[in-house]
Amino acid sequence: MLRSTRNTADRAAELVALLLDAPTVESVGEVIRAYGERGPGVPGLTGGDVAAMREAAARLREVFAAADLGEAAGLLNRILAGSARPPRLTTHDGAADWHLHADGEDDAPWAEWFLVSSAMALAMLLAEHRRVPGGICAAPGCDRPFADSSPGSPRRFCSSRCATRARVAGHRTRRAVRPAGPGERRETEAHPPGEPPEPVDVRGPRPRKTEDPRKTEDPGPPARDLLSGRYWD
Repeated sequence: MLRSTRNTADRAAELVALLLDAPTVESVGEVIRAYGERGPGVPGLTGGDVAAMREAAARLREVFAAADLGEAAGLLNRILAGSARPPRLTTHDGAADWHLHADGEDDAPWAEWFLVSSAMALAMLLAEHRRVPGGICAAPGCDRPFADSSPGSPRRFCSSRCATRARVAGHRTRRAVRPAGPGERRETEAHPPGEPPEPVDVRGPRPRKTEDPRKTEDPGPPARDLLSGRYWD
């Protein structure tokens, strides 16, 4: 079902991340309920449904990982051509507000519902913002998909936490390769864990010692005491 484009696209990203990470029926049901589906335990959801939803999640992840707008559009068109049916409005016999369905029937299998409703929402985001409707998190060590419904520049991270972590890592990397200035402590190279880094002189380069020019110049003839007539050394 498609009640809110943004809500459905966010649900698609979260379910894709969960389904591709060995979920349980209960964990999938919790996400579905969190995004508006009613009923304890999500009626009728089985292990077989979750297995079929995993296959749908693999196809949707390709959309999030698309390199450009044309690739994302082509992937969504193939999903919609093979799985979607003529759109219709329904209330599920008065159990819900009017909303849009594009799967085969109101009680279509969970995998069909998930694939078609997600593809519809992502297609609407693509058409509205004229860009890939999401992405894969760019933070090191994170590969979660995310939907992007923001009107500004395309997102690169799945969360503000990952964005902050990536900025901190980038800052440290730049400091490590930048030459240290006078009086500035320089980042040391990697050393074995548990051992302190070698000490770094933070005072900067010391000036070279030079000979006192007064000690090297010709002293000239010895001085003479005008009263006694004696010469001084």
